[in-house]
Amino acid sequence: MIKSTPGQIRERFDADVERFSNLETGQSATIDAPLSLALIAGAAARVNPGATALLDVGCGAGNYALKILERLPGLDVTLIDLSRPMLDRAVDRVSRATAGRVTSLQGDIRELPLGGSQFDIICAAAVLHHLRGEAEWHRVFAKLQVALKAGGSLWISDLIEHSDSRVQSLMWERYGAYLAGLKDAAYRDRVFDYIAREDSPRPLMFQLDLLRSAGFRQVEVLHKNGCFAAFGGIKDDGTRDGPGPT
Repeated sequence: MIKSTPGQIRERFDADVERFSNLETGQSATIDAPLSLALIAGAAARVNPGATALLDVGCGAGNYALKILERLPGLDVTLIDLSRPMLDRAVDRVSRATAGRVTSLQGDIRELPLGGSQFDIICAAAVLHHLRGEAEWHRVFAKLQVALKAGGSLWISDLIEHSDSRVQSLMWERYGAYLAGLKDAAYRDRVFDYIAREDSPRPLMFQLDLLRSAGFRQVEVLHKNGCFAAFGGIKDDGTRDGPGPT
């Protein structure tokens, strides 16, 4: 199947702002969305308690930035999304939650310049599965690592696939049952249709290896349930006596 272009993906999200605006439930089509929100916010605050700058990639309506701000108030926040309506909603919500500077960038993470050593924390929720070829995955992970300050952390919550087709079919059946139970079979089919058209998820182990090859000193898995996972990487802080291998 030919995958949707960034413009086509943007059009769908332009019309879907409300579904991404519930801080208590997160994106309901994602299994354990509230748990992943809480775990990533907690991990980011514990790893980078002195953070001053946050980047939210594919911010949607701003749920992850808001959850992190509950733990680390006053951050400067940079929001990136393809969709202008999503960005507008996120800026409105986040601006009311922080005294820090809020910057919005409409565009594709593959193309936007981020600079080096700009952020203490980067989060990327339900966005990196839009990456395509393996070279693209490598470039984006390396770009995010460079954008972090020493000791900074990247936290990802996303749809994943499994390398073994038999395991993948099992997990996909479980996800389908979750979606049908959440609403109905028609809703399950709609979600599966846009995943097939838009998404190119990769296995969790592939992404953990990618974090290491991009230069992250430590990688952590916070949660995995079926075809969704929350995980991250911590950049070297420049010392030789910190936690983790040397």
